[in-house]
Amino acid sequence: MAAYMLIAAKIEDRDEFRAQYAAAAAALVAERGGKYIVLGPGAELLEGTLEGYTSVAVSEWPDRETALAFWNSPEYAEIKKGREGLAEVQVLLAGD
Repeated sequence: MAAYMLIAAKIEDRDEFRAQYAAAAAALVAERGGKYIVLGPGAELLEGTLEGYTSVAVSEWPDRETALAFWNSPEYAEIKKGREGLAEVQVLLAGD
């Protein structure tokens, strides 16, 4: 059964975020078996407390184990450093 990683982000500097993080993260998602099904700015908060978190990414994974292997990998830990100071994120994993 598929698993889905849902990310809501508040990005301070979109150009720098793309340069320092987004491209490398997207490449590793694909390499590790995931695929984006939603990606980009323009999310609208309808309820809750995520005001300003207008960028959303939803990636689909074959299963929870594959998603967690990506998330906990040393490669992603290194890539994740590229978003420090550029974005606040909330991340959920659902499914399987």
